[in-house]
Amino acid sequence: MQQYLLSIYQPDGEPPGPEILDPVMANLAALNQEMKAAGAWVFSAGLHPPSTATVLRPRDGEVLMTDGPYAEGKEHLGGFTVIRAPDLDAALEWGGKLARAIGLLPIEVRPLADEADSCDPPRA
Repeated sequence: MQQYLLSIYQPDGEPPGPEILDPVMANLAALNQEMKAAGAWVFSAGLHPPSTATVLRPRDGEVLMTDGPYAEGKEHLGGFTVIRAPDLDAALEWGGKLARAIGLLPIEVRPLADEADSCDPPRA
């Protein structure tokens, strides 16, 4: 069965207060339970703010390290869920449920590359 990444994008800035965030977290907990019961849930996690990121870039045989997100933008990856689904349609159904559970935030659904899709060169 294929695995899919459901990415949650949120606006930069302070998170909403508990009056908004608490119901969203309750909705997410209920959806995670539904996914677990259906055998679709693999794992999920929220992320710290982009200001906690460290970006590593190769340059001239060295690795340059900089603080902050890779790209400047008005949104950032705030969390994610990895699911198992038989096909894209089923993954999109779970993504739609996640979008409804969270409210106004966009959800990106993307298949994970499996070993057959890997970019690693074949071993001799």
